[in-house]
Amino acid sequence: MNNETLLIVVALIGGAAVSLQGQFMGQLDRQIGTAESVFITYASGALVALLMIVAMKGGQLVNGIGNAPWYAYTSGLLGLVIVASLGFTIPRMGMTKAFTLILAAQFLLAALIDHYGLFGSTVRSFDWKQLSGIGLIITGVAVLIR
Repeated sequence: MNNETLLIVVALIGGAAVSLQGQFMGQLDRQIGTAESVFITYASGALVALLMIVAMKGGQLVNGIGNAPWYAYTSGLLGLVIVASLGFTIPRMGMTKAFTLILAAQFLLAALIDHYGLFGSTVRSFDWKQLSGIGLIITGVAVLIR
């Protein structure tokens, strides 16, 4: 398996995991509440991450801490927003509408981050193909939420 194929497979697995997580979070949200379902999601994820760090005998945690820019350390807080928005919106509007809106916001912000090289990313200029794709996404959102 070449590098690009591996990247595609990993991205597809991640996308499938997001859909499953959204559905499971929605079920937890309905049964126990948004904050409680976020806690369960993060507690179980933290436990698995801790076990991985222990298995790697600390990995780069001790040596690497503090080397990233300050805003990179907000990723856990952003994860809370992501998980809470999934758990809250999916049972109320359905997976398709919720994910369409979430993905549209992701694509728009990702395009800006790439185009301007924000937050230390590599600049990847926006061209007519990306603009057309974003336009189609916005059109799809408008059609779907009506």
